[in-house]
Amino acid sequence: MLFVPASLAKLVSVATAAEAVGWDHRFDTTLSAVGPVAGGVLRGDLLVIGSGDPSIGGRGGGDLSGFVAAVKAAGITRIDGRVIGDDDALEEPRPQLAWAWDDLGYAAGALFGALNFGENRTVVVVAPGVVDGAPATLGFDPRAPSRPAVNRTMTGPAGSTRLVWAEQRPGDPFLTVAGSMPLGAQPAELVISVGNPTLWFAGVLRRQLIEAGVEVAGEAVDVDEIDPLPDRTGATVLFTHRSPTLGEIARPLLKESINLYGEALLRLNVQTETFPTNDAALVGLRTRLLSWGIADDSYQIVDGSGLSRRDAMSPEALLKVLRRMYDPSGASPFMTALPLAGVDGSLEARMKETAARGNVRAKTGTMSNIRSLAGYATSRSGERLAFVIVVNNFEGSGADANQAIDAIAVRLAEFAR
Repeated sequence: MLFVPASLAKLVSVATAAEAVGWDHRFDTTLSAVGPVAGGVLRGDLLVIGSGDPSIGGRGGGDLSGFVAAVKAAGITRIDGRVIGDDDALEEPRPQLAWAWDDLGYAAGALFGALNFGENRTVVVVAPGVVDGAPATLGFDPRAPSRPAVNRTMTGPAGSTRLVWAEQRPGDPFLTVAGSMPLGAQPAELVISVGNPTLWFAGVLRRQLIEAGVEVAGEAVDVDEIDPLPDRTGATVLFTHRSPTLGEIARPLLKESINLYGEALLRLNVQTETFPTNDAALVGLRTRLLSWGIADDSYQIVDGSGLSRRDAMSPEALLKVLRRMYDPSGASPFMTALPLAGVDGSLEARMKETAARGNVRAKTGTMSNIRSLAGYATSRSGERLAFVIVVNNFEGSGADANQAIDAIAVRLAEFAR
């Protein structure tokens, strides 16, 4: 049978990406000056071109300091033009098939594009008003001035229930923040998606340049909003940022289950000379899985993160992926990236004080009424085991489902023939 795997789909993204491009693959992001530099002034635009690096400013990645340092090293103290984000190396950022719309306002549903910064997430601070019935106030990260939002929050009576949320409603160009804050309560922080990742990247870079003493006369813009496009003839490359290796990116991806990273790695399945769309990546993924003996009818994968409920996979197909990626030494990038029971990642708080602690390496999956776990265990008699546990449409709480799943994993660690 096919089950919704949730984040177990990330195992497929990582495994197929590694086969497609190798564990040493790196993403490049290029910064160029479009125009002459005279007397410390760039008489033109600053152009940053992305290739899909998900890690800049995120877990396991670098930051923008190299970009800023390169501008200053070129002797530029003022930019007469704009900071342009060029995301044309990939298809436009968009939700993948059957993503729930109510995920899109939060970091879990952040859109992936050719340019990404800080995992395309930021914070909005919601504080109560000064009197009962007044609108609550919203405070946004100053790096995101272009994030349009509508405030539908209110201040409730002192001692009332705090309930605030963010929504990226279908068809709305703005974020909606709604709910109620008790009078006199401490502010609440919501981790939200940034909206347009290209504009976000360019905006953060522009702000960091200004903070470093470089004047920027123009605004941060997405290249898709420019007509006509700037003439790039004679553009000077100032800096090329190289990401960590795929093996290094896989570690936070699987340990912390970062959806954005999963989407980025799926795109690496695109065949050479093919424009990198999600659909093209899925063609490459299907070809790769078929070569591993995984039949087309044993799964339906539509994204790289597992956020879609249209994803479906048989446990046997997932087991074949685990068997292919198994390394007896346990030292491969794939195996070391898996959460370790009772020690780190999404399993840090689970299976402590059991035979599974420090033994079971496995990826978790969590959605409403879906819990899953897949990975490796060593039995008490030293036998190496691969396992896949997927629970869909259960009654009761998620905690109860996890407890049952963990009991199975512990039993495997305790098992002896």
